[in-house]
Amino acid sequence: MFNWLRNLFSPTHDEAWFEMADEKFLVAGLGNPGAKYRGNRHNIGFMAVDRLATSLGITSNRVEQNAIVAKTKLADKSLIIVKPQTFMNSSGDSIGPLAKYYNIPPENVLIVYDELDLPFGTIRLRAQGGANGHNGMKSIINHLGQEFPRVRLGIDRPPGRMPVQAWVLQDFKGEEEQITLDLMLDETVKAIETWLRDGIDMAMSRHNKVL
Repeated sequence: MFNWLRNLFSPTHDEAWFEMADEKFLVAGLGNPGAKYRGNRHNIGFMAVDRLATSLGITSNRVEQNAIVAKTKLADKSLIIVKPQTFMNSSGDSIGPLAKYYNIPPENVLIVYDELDLPFGTIRLRAQGGANGHNGMKSIINHLGQEFPRVRLGIDRPPGRMPVQAWVLQDFKGEEEQITLDLMLDETVKAIETWLRDGIDMAMSRHNKVL
């Protein structure tokens, strides 16, 4: 569940305003549900949308299309924040139906996820693209196509001969990694705000960096 600071929208709140909005946006973080996965490198997408929600002071117990969701406004835009509960490899089975139900076009869907081929501490936004071997992204592309923006958060390749699966399911460790992780999550929140306010090109210009 999202663990957020202040409940702006209780489960009984009338959210008709969201469905009636002329233009809607969706931000989804990718990860695996459950306490044992919470601190994994593979769950940095979940961590990022949790940080976004904390910055907005919102909370929700709402489950839609097998995802935990919260609806709010950011930069005067109607926004739904999503954590799929399908497990990583089937993320599109949640995000695709949500986007379809709320009539949110792919260009208004931003996906935040881990990227093995970027050094840890790297943030890279792109307007569109392929999955680059990421199974969660493959699933989403099967539902939305490739023309949706994304935030790739570098987690680096595993050291030595460690299998990739073992690496991505390992927690971030040590004070140095935690400091960099915090910086990445804070910068990702800023990148999402810029995307909503000024578009993907400006977000790439301002927030593509190595921390």
